[in-house]
Amino acid sequence: MKTFFSLLIAGTLITAPSCAQKKVTSTRLKADKTMDSIPSKITKTNDEWKKLLTPAQFSILRLKGTEAPFTGVYENNYAEGTYYCAACKSALFSSKTKFDAGCGWPSFYAPLLEKNININIDRSSGMVRSEVTCAHCGSHLGHVFNDGPDPTGLRYCINSGALTFKSKAETEKSIAK
Repeated sequence: MKTFFSLLIAGTLITAPSCAQKKVTSTRLKADKTMDSIPSKITKTNDEWKKLLTPAQFSILRLKGTEAPFTGVYENNYAEGTYYCAACKSALFSSKTKFDAGCGWPSFYAPLLEKNININIDRSSGMVRSEVTCAHCGSHLGHVFNDGPDPTGLRYCINSGALTFKSKAETEKSIAK
């Protein structure tokens, strides 16, 4: 029995680094080719976040809540522009990758920059899902599923309350100033 537990512990120690290596060699880092391009982390207390966010945003972004389907302000927004993290203003998604998934939340088939999001295992609500968080501030954005359209086959199902939107016209106007 002692030998069994020794082998079990040794096997865990041997396999653990290989799992960590897979995370380090994710497509996010491959696309960036450098560790320097990983976003800097923003750290705030819950009290600090509460002062910056609406109660609905705080519930979604910091407490991993969700909005009711078909109620979000951006669910039917198809204006050309960019979607940002409502907490830290990091650029997350382009309107060019937005599509109507019929699920009740804004859906995108790809992030604007892969380095600006993280994918984490979410075992809440009796399911195993892939949670999408902001790489800069760690805010919960939504989930990603593998039932999206080409070219990625992914559906980033994101809460409107986790986003802010700036139209292409607004962006061009602010650049011109």
